[in-house]
Amino acid sequence: MSPILSDPVELRRQGFEALVKALGWVNAVRFLQQYDASRLDYTREREQILPNWDAEALFQKLRERG
Repeated sequence: MSPILSDPVELRRQGFEALVKALGWVNAVRFLQQYDASRLDYTREREQILPNWDAEALFQKLRERG
């Protein structure tokens, strides 16, 4: 078992090295990009896109369609 790494820089280096070994360099980078913090605000966008319906209004719309 590997010792606990207290240096965050060394932990990052060894972690990336393990990802590269397992996935290859390109896929390791692609994997890490999935966890990049987004600058987008999903909640604000959702409020702008979706209608402001309560449950009853949603059920009414479903009944009308179906």
